[in-house]
Amino acid sequence: MTDLLKNPIFKDETAAREWLEARVWPEGPTCPHCGNADKAKIKALEGKAHRAGLYQCAECREQFTVTVKTVFERSKIPLTKWLAALFLMTASKKGVSAHQVHRMLGVSYKSTWFMMHRLREAMRTGGLEPPLGGRGKVVEADETYFGKAEVLHVSPSRKGRHYTKRGKFMNNRPILGLIERGGNVRTFHVAVTSQAAVSSIVRENVERETHIHTDESKLYNRTVMDVRRHKRVKHTAGEYVRGDVTTNTIESYFSIFKRGMRGTYQHCAEKHLHRYLAEFDFRHNNRIALGVNDTMRAETLAAGIAGKRLTYRRPNQA
Repeated sequence: MTDLLKNPIFKDETAAREWLEARVWPEGPTCPHCGNADKAKIKALEGKAHRAGLYQCAECREQFTVTVKTVFERSKIPLTKWLAALFLMTASKKGVSAHQVHRMLGVSYKSTWFMMHRLREAMRTGGLEPPLGGRGKVVEADETYFGKAEVLHVSPSRKGRHYTKRGKFMNNRPILGLIERGGNVRTFHVAVTSQAAVSSIVRENVERETHIHTDESKLYNRTVMDVRRHKRVKHTAGEYVRGDVTTNTIESYFSIFKRGMRGTYQHCAEKHLHRYLAEFDFRHNNRIALGVNDTMRAETLAAGIAGKRLTYRRPNQA
């Protein structure tokens, strides 16, 4: 990472813009307003009257830069600092705190915090990926709990009844994880871990021909999940592995997630939990074991900034 930060893109605004354009527009400039990609109809505006990197589309007559309609749009923070933050987030296995980035880049803590949330938004896939698993493949499913929920969520089956759950998981934020052996992971912050909610997520994200491995929890039912085969390990009896049946892979992922959240980020409001999950999912799905190094991971994130915005007020408001 130290060698990477010697790259001119972290010191030269022109080099940073050209690097970003090559990742967002690998085939050349594309108008974010109308989608026009015809090079003959897109003109680079030059001269003292125009800032560097400004283009105009002959189809819709709109002007644009590489940051328009991306998570970088309307930001006054230099692009060199945006790219430095992007590389730091993608290279840190357990995350990097906003305070650390704010000290390293010389940007205010408030601005750094918002920058990092914008980058997490760019890491989200938005449910566009194909289902996990397939014929002969194994997907492990498990749930975990992290932090106290701001609002008490009660499952439909318990409506009107007293909330009697006790112990360390009382009113915690439930997270469901699905991981394909040797492949990708997907995590979901759900309001209530009921069999109906869990089964619905599995049906939407896992191929029917997949073999599902879980613990003995009653949340997982093969018929309701609609999968080919379902095997369990009984943790309450001290069984964690039986042949190839185990949930150790998803539990390992949860371990990294919790170490990062407790050791690096320390606090997370419930309304932002899905973005932190997206961050850890992104790094896992673009890891060294899959042939993705730090530079490639950063380039993948840079390509994913388009078409995503994160604002705390509507863009047309003053």
